[in-house]
Amino acid sequence: MEHEEIMNVVMVGHVDHGKSTVIGRLMADANALPEGKLELIRENCRRNSKPFEYAFLLDALKNEQAQGITIDTARCFFRTEKRRYILIDAPGHIEFLKNMVTGASRAEAAMLVIDASRGVEENTRRHGYFLSMLGIRQVAVLINKMDLADYRQSVFRDIQEEYSEFLEKIHIRPRAFLPVSGYEGDNIAGRSPRMPWYRGLTVLEQLDAFEALLPPSQQALRMPVQGVYKFTHAGDNRRIIAGTVETGGLKAGDAVVFYPSGKKTSVKTLERFNDDSQRPFECGEAAGFTMTDQIYVKRGELLCRQEETPPRTGVRLKANLFWLGKAPLEKGKHYLLKCGTAQVDMTLQQVDRVVNASDLSCFTRQRVERHEVAECILRLDSPMAFDLAGGAAATSRFVIVDNYEIAGGGIIMDCLAAEDYDAKNIRWAASSTGASERSALHGHPGMIVWMTGLSGSGKTTIADLAEQQLIAAGVSAYVLDGDKLRRGLNRDLGFSTPEREENIRRAAEVASLFEDAGTVTLVTLISPYERSRKLARSLSRRRFLEVYVKAGLNACRRRDPKGLYRKADQGLIRDFTGVDSPYEVPADPDLVLDTELWNEELCAETLVNFILSQLKK
Repeated sequence: MEHEEIMNVVMVGHVDHGKSTVIGRLMADANALPEGKLELIRENCRRNSKPFEYAFLLDALKNEQAQGITIDTARCFFRTEKRRYILIDAPGHIEFLKNMVTGASRAEAAMLVIDASRGVEENTRRHGYFLSMLGIRQVAVLINKMDLADYRQSVFRDIQEEYSEFLEKIHIRPRAFLPVSGYEGDNIAGRSPRMPWYRGLTVLEQLDAFEALLPPSQQALRMPVQGVYKFTHAGDNRRIIAGTVETGGLKAGDAVVFYPSGKKTSVKTLERFNDDSQRPFECGEAAGFTMTDQIYVKRGELLCRQEETPPRTGVRLKANLFWLGKAPLEKGKHYLLKCGTAQVDMTLQQVDRVVNASDLSCFTRQRVERHEVAECILRLDSPMAFDLAGGAAATSRFVIVDNYEIAGGGIIMDCLAAEDYDAKNIRWAASSTGASERSALHGHPGMIVWMTGLSGSGKTTIADLAEQQLIAAGVSAYVLDGDKLRRGLNRDLGFSTPEREENIRRAAEVASLFEDAGTVTLVTLISPYERSRKLARSLSRRRFLEVYVKAGLNACRRRDPKGLYRKADQGLIRDFTGVDSPYEVPADPDLVLDTELWNEELCAETLVNFILSQLKK
């Protein structure tokens, strides 16, 4: 069929959780294998005295079968009555994460596989996070190997509850959780009699339940301008706008607009080489046209129809990128960003989070090393037109050029307001009398590091570890936590809202004195209200860093090192943050430490590196 619907679906998950087995079984049970393929693999296994695995239908390379892991991204093709599918078997082993990201970037939906006998593991969380970074929102979770868990509903529900809580934090709401066994075939292409408690879809039915994106031909017109050509020979005075129609179509008479300039005109004639016909240009065609109004446009503009959804335009992009450059992506250096035909000078403004592709460690620092995936804010030197992730690939994806070589690429997740965040640093330049002498004595200036987060998030533990590392590095540091303050200076205060705000005010005043004395002071208070944290910042004499120690309420409840949540639930503590009193998440922290993704040692190391980098400024 000429316009048959095609969907790309990626399979991801921890190594040995059974992705390839599920795909192999699905293709076998759906009768999608080439004739004799299954028998050939069975015979090869028999000859080599090796137990048969459905995964071997995909893992065709000898070294893959020898190691039992998927190394490269394998693609499988099959058809249901509804549409054709390209199933992408993405590697789950940490060594091959780059290949997994490459495979997933082409997908419209994902199936994430979890071994029921092993549950949610660290890499299971990482792979979910990568799907979020790549903008894939259609996700189904397959809880595989239910045969090893005796098909118990309790096992399925425990994993479903734990992983749902994690996915909610990264803004993924799975379409479904499916209990399956790739090895036995349960709920793959047919419903399993061994799990009568499950009444949901099979894997095959879930594939058909995913919603396909509009094909490029049915999307809004996007034609990046490649060039403008003017003819003068033999009285020919045409000015032809040329480019490739990436999505939609173009016909004579269309009212069009160029972005980011916003200039408008209409298509007068369509121009083809040695072809005078006015047949509309279709998606994928190289196109040329003349204009009714002779406006000035240039290469890099984006042509759209006036009545259709416009692209975004801006100079600050929130992007997810993969870095391959020999030198790290870092602040203060100029790069060239290419999107469509646009080429714009760019700088790295901020790194929100970094994931190392070789060992899956996740942390925050203000540079991106080779083979790392990162959430970043990029600042362009001039406005550019683009689409967000999920739109046309040519206008929502980009590459970054460093020293004439492609060093990275990524997708655009959001367009941010063109605020100048450097303005908040102006008052830090001021110093009080004697500050320079004290800085010379310590070898560094003073600083307030204000660590906020729920009780049990790990603030004080991280601060104590960071204090040890800072002192070992020759930095004068001190942890000022709530217990120290309430045992002495603030022992007259209770826990009502006014008393909590007074507690924070006093803590900020003390921290300001420590800062003036040249000490790096790590203040660890819940400080739940934004207004109180702003007050603390205003009292800083030189430099104030707000650090959000991030952990969800359920995670903090599970930790509960002081038993405070239990007491709050029993009514022994009132107005307890997170239970019967709110916590206002910082709107723009200088650093985020996610203690559900990273252990305390990694958080402390990240914090120390960040503090040291700020002391050098």
